[in-house]
Amino acid sequence: MGEITLSIPDELLVALKVTPEQCGLELRLAAAVKLYEIGRLSSGAAAKLAGIPRVVFLSKLADYGVDTFRLSPHDLAQETPLA
Repeated sequence: MGEITLSIPDELLVALKVTPEQCGLELRLAAAVKLYEIGRLSSGAAAKLAGIPRVVFLSKLADYGVDTFRLSPHDLAQETPLA
């Protein structure tokens, strides 16, 4: 597994009122959400990056204003039965 080290100024941790560990978890989740939003990761891969189950990841998307499912109007029409 790859590892990335990120230096966060102490003032930022104080301002955010988080520990370095909490900050790391929040940054992993934020990165996973953004990569999912722009289509670089599937929801499953993004959940792995965030270190949480896929169902939990999908539920957290709303906290970031990201749609859980992305359907084009064409795809939506295909999925919606006609009355």
